[in-house]
Amino acid sequence: MTDTTAANSRPGPLEGAVVAVAGAAGPAGAATLLRLAAAGATVVAADADPERLARAVDAARFAHGGATVTGDTVDLLHLDTARQWAARTEKEYGRVDGLVHLVGGWRGSASFADTDLADWDVLHDLLIRTVQHTSLAFEGPLARSGNGRYVLVSAAGATRPTAGNAAYAAAKAAAEAWTLALADGFRKAGRGTPEGRPPAAATVLIVKALVHDALRAERPEAKFAGFTDVTDLAEAVTGLWSRPTEEVNGTRQWLTPQP
Repeated sequence: MTDTTAANSRPGPLEGAVVAVAGAAGPAGAATLLRLAAAGATVVAADADPERLARAVDAARFAHGGATVTGDTVDLLHLDTARQWAARTEKEYGRVDGLVHLVGGWRGSASFADTDLADWDVLHDLLIRTVQHTSLAFEGPLARSGNGRYVLVSAAGATRPTAGNAAYAAAKAAAEAWTLALADGFRKAGRGTPEGRPPAAATVLIVKALVHDALRAERPEAKFAGFTDVTDLAEAVTGLWSRPTEEVNGTRQWLTPQP
């Protein structure tokens, strides 16, 4: 057996884990599916765009032969639908060890006075409502896992809002607060256990913005200073299971310089 064959035969760090990814069809989702599959996880992907989702799922399967990567069109704007997705995943695979929340969207304006409150309505649904629904749906399965992770990807703008991003920054800040409330629930649930550790962890990964190869090709002169490459984001997500639950739970982790 060659060294390469031996390396490829070793189980990945997430071998046996089942990780759900919400908003899996975009560049960040595609990179995350690839990295989770490479780590050995069973990946259950969901998005509202079936065609883009199918491409992302096929790419992860093709890159990692034998990996279990599935895709499902799920409307996360409905709590019952999110609950059904969580229950179906746990029933089919026997466990859920992670929910990575990558549902995104952006609306902005030239100035604060130009803010269109219709943008808030859109962002409220995309950035807050989906977090509420996935967290409520997956809290139980993640706690039962014993080493579950709820991962929200947020933006530096939630910490330092700018005039033209009032709706976006406020929505991101609300999503962070909701996720940290989930973390507090996990912390309190751990009080009654012999180990005193939370049964799962909820955490926030913070970026300035995301960049990927296609975006660089479209804007070859751009510097993308402070941006996080989607592959680096995927690596950070995957690494969360290698750290103790109590160390991850309730944290805001910066993947860009903190303002």
